[in-house]
This record gives sequence, structure tokens and C-alpha cells, in this order.
Amino acid sequence: MLKKLSDLESILSKQKSKKKLVLCAAGDEHSIEAAVEAHKRNYVDTILVGDKSKIIEIADELNIKLEGIEIIHKQTLEDTVKTSVKLIHDGHADILMKGYLSTALMLKGVLNKDWGLRNKPLLSHFAIFDIPEYHKLLAITDVAMNIAPNLQEKIGIINNAVDFFQKLDVPKPKIAALAAVEMVNEKMPATLDAALLSIMERRGQIRNCIIDGPLAFDNAISFESKEHKGITGPVAGNADVLLVPNIEAGNVLYKSFVFFANAKVASVVVGASAPIVLTSRADNEDTKLNSIMLAAASFDL
Repeated sequence: MLKKLSDLESILSKQKSKKKLVLCAAGDEHSIEAAVEAHKRNYVDTILVGDKSKIIEIADELNIKLEGIEIIHKQTLEDTVKTSVKLIHDGHADILMKGYLSTALMLKGVLNKDWGLRNKPLLSHFAIFDIPEYHKLLAITDVAMNIAPNLQEKIGIINNAVDFFQKLDVPKPKIAALAAVEMVNEKMPATLDAALLSIMERRGQIRNCIIDGPLAFDNAISFESKEHKGITGPVAGNADVLLVPNIEAGNVLYKSFVFFANAKVASVVVGASAPIVLTSRADNEDTKLNSIMLAAASFDL
């Protein structure tokens, strides 16, 4: 069972075979640094796809050695995306990582009907945090993909998170459906969705997890707040996953954990046939490496 993000290194060290990472559009120093560093540390084998001369130029500027790393030259972004995605679709690689291109363009390739990677109705972003003040790993979903998910989309996000958490050896994760308050209010749609999701789980319409909501953030993660407000049940104060009502809430919470709570984080896009490393330019080197490690380790967890 994964208890801390630092455990990822130990898990990868025991892998029987390394997974292969494809960096799609290796055209910026941050993504190249992370992908090459992961290769150097023996976490993954790395393939860089993009303009070969630009890749070599960046590597030279950063004094990065590219020995043992395959470079596939492609001039256009469209060809870069197709080649990168098809490497995984055709079984020649295992993990896709976003480089210097728009998320929309890469996802267009991921969702291609002929050679894409989609195998579930919905893709979603899954971020897992190692927070010094929390008693276990805590995940947030969705902070990067689905802008204002409706009820059905939230069910898809939950199912993706449950499937991935099971790979972390958490067979029945506790999911807190967040809202601004813990009481149902018809003027606050997030509270209505949260209540419906909770009922659906109890009736078996959503499986392999425990859902409670609506819960305000403090109720979800604080035993003291839970007791003070008289909230019962196994989720409040002990959540494994925070289901946020929209992308703005998730984005703010994600960055608050990182910048104010000194949290370590790893994140992947789930719902495809392979994990996708989709990091922000604001993410530091550790976050990018943790995300690559999480993607690679998820095959063996």
C-alpha cells in the first residue's frame, strides 16, 4: 500500500521491467529535464518525440546528456501527437507525457477513434498529495480536465478515481463530495449533486467506494471539525478523495496545498488505456518526477 509519495521510488526499484515514457512535443526545457531525469534515475525508459534539432539544442543549453534516450524527429505538432499516441496504442510504450503543446491538441490525439487511448466515457485529472498535517495521502479530482461537471460527469470522475485508488491498494476509498456547506441547499447545485452521489453510492449505483456529501472542506479532513458539527459516518475527517464541484475550486485547492501546506504532489490523467502525465508549467521538478513515478508505479501497485 502506498503510504507516502516517497514510497514510489522503492516500488519502482522492485519492478521486473521498466515502463517506457513518451514525451510528446519535447520542445521545452522543463519537460525535457523531467523526462531525462526520470530516465537517468532508472524510473522509466524515455522516448522524446519532436523537432530533433530543437531537442538537442535545449539539451546542450542545459548540459543534459541524452545517451540511451531515443529521439523521434517530427516537424509538425500533428505528426508529433499521432506518433506519440500511436506508440502507446500499438504497445511500444506505456506512459504519455505532455510536452510543449496545448492540452487540447494532445487530447485530440488521445481521443482519436482509430489510434487513440480512450477506454472510458470520460477522462479526468487525479492528483494525490503528501501533506505534512494530514494523516495519510489525500487526492483531489478534478482540477484540470472537466470545467463544470454535471452529475453524470461527476460519477465518471469518481469511477476513474476509484479505479486508480484501487491500484494504490485502497479497495474502498472514502470520497468527500465537497461544497461550501454541509447542508443541502437548493440554491447551491453542488450540495444537490453531493447528496445525490451519496444516496447513489448507498443504493449500489456507484460501487467500490464510500461517498458522503455535501461536506465542507473542513468537515472532510478534520476530525475536530467533524465532531464540532456533529457529523457522523466514516468519510468526514478521514477522506481519501476530495471531489471538487468545479475546476476553479479544485485549482485553488491544489495550489493552496502546494504553496501554503508544503505538500508534495503527483498527478495523472486517468480514464485512458494508459496513464497520462499532464503537468503545469508552474509545477516544480519534484512534482513532474513524482507524476512520472506515480504513472510508472501504477502498473505494479
